[in-house]
Amino acid sequence: MWSYYIHARTVDEALAALAERGPSARLVAGATDLILEIELGVRKGIDTLIDVTRIPGLDEIRLDDEGRIHLGPLVTHNDCAASPLMREQALPLAQAAYEVGAPQIRNRGTVAGNLVTASPANDTIPPLMVLGASVELRSANGTRTVPLAEFYTGPRKTVLQPDEMLVDIHFPALDPQTARGAFLRITLRRAQAISVVNAAAVLHFDGDHLAQAAITLGSVAPVIVRAPEAEAFLAGKRLAPEVIEQAAELAAGAASPIDDVRSSAAYRRRMVAVAVKRVLEDLAADPQPQRIPAQPVLLATPSRGGDGLDGLPSHEIETRINGHVFAFQNGEDKTLLRLLREDALLIGTKEGCAEGECGACTVFLDGQAVMSCLVPAARAHGADIVTIEGLAQGKQLHPVQQAFIDNAAVQCGYCTPGFIMSAVKLLEERPQPSREEAQIAVTGNLCRCTGYYKILDAIQQAAREQGA
Repeated sequence: MWSYYIHARTVDEALAALAERGPSARLVAGATDLILEIELGVRKGIDTLIDVTRIPGLDEIRLDDEGRIHLGPLVTHNDCAASPLMREQALPLAQAAYEVGAPQIRNRGTVAGNLVTASPANDTIPPLMVLGASVELRSANGTRTVPLAEFYTGPRKTVLQPDEMLVDIHFPALDPQTARGAFLRITLRRAQAISVVNAAAVLHFDGDHLAQAAITLGSVAPVIVRAPEAEAFLAGKRLAPEVIEQAAELAAGAASPIDDVRSSAAYRRRMVAVAVKRVLEDLAADPQPQRIPAQPVLLATPSRGGDGLDGLPSHEIETRINGHVFAFQNGEDKTLLRLLREDALLIGTKEGCAEGECGACTVFLDGQAVMSCLVPAARAHGADIVTIEGLAQGKQLHPVQQAFIDNAAVQCGYCTPGFIMSAVKLLEERPQPSREEAQIAVTGNLCRCTGYYKILDAIQQAAREQGA
């Protein structure tokens, strides 16, 4: 899939590698989109991946002295969803980040990567655009700042140059006293789904009346679009039901959707009005609905990892799997899933879809549940990995494994390793989860046999026994 994998230790190292390798190189953070694009031929001619995930300080979310929020390029969707600052002063982005994929995807996928991928259906672009975000782009020759509204030139096209790295995303924090924002998307299923339509709005109030409104729409045009007629209509008005209704209809006029496999153009246009109406109703409500838990399920716990990145020969991957050190002399040109199965001979981790849709390949990477089919194998270098084979202690099954047997939560068994890994990480994160939290934990895992009820029963049994 690729020939060279570089572990950058600083931004300057990453930029130097980009400058040297040219258009054949790509930066790697989450890689949840990039690996699929390479396999599907969307991104061609790529022979070098430059991993920036070990560069210190790039995963920070901070508020500066001028009231602007900054997101580093390694900030993940789960980082956003779990951040109190984001929920208090950038709620639309927190809501959008929480809706992306499933917990395993949100642990790897970055907001910066979502922006750079540049799909008009990507969920974090509308809230960032409605918040007035800009991106900082850096190359070996200098730095430039580009408003996000000017970043896109077409579907999957941006002004980012081959030698540039997105190093910062920043936007004004919302003042809770005078401004409100919200995001909503309409999909064909609750999780692991691309938006049919999404919408974000930020309203600035002067007392009970609107001083200013901004509305953005996704998945309804080649790029994210604003709804200027609806914005102008809302200015100076109160958010009465009839005002919301008319603004929603005006917003639908800004859409220019197409027919595709997920929806007809007519349905999308109608759903724009529905989405905008629901967003404005949220903003009119007191208190405003958050639609995101105060402590969302992350499937992540603290862990070691990232040691020993210096001095290893090229093409060698040294990693710790289930407490044992492994050294692979090749394999950096494949995914972690294939490395585990083909080189480590740990075949408990299954390949179901190889697209991050089914969760059968879930493993723990440095304490986070991830889908190993979307992780470059070389990211295992210096990492701590746990697979399904590492859960049992000798002949003693892990409590979750035993609970799956006790509750007949296994039929064909192909998906079972992924479900068990998600459940184990959930109980590590919160020992006594609610049934709803258990459901959220396995939203990234698909099963065509059991109907899920027995799986959820098994998770709750394991939690009870763990707390006994």
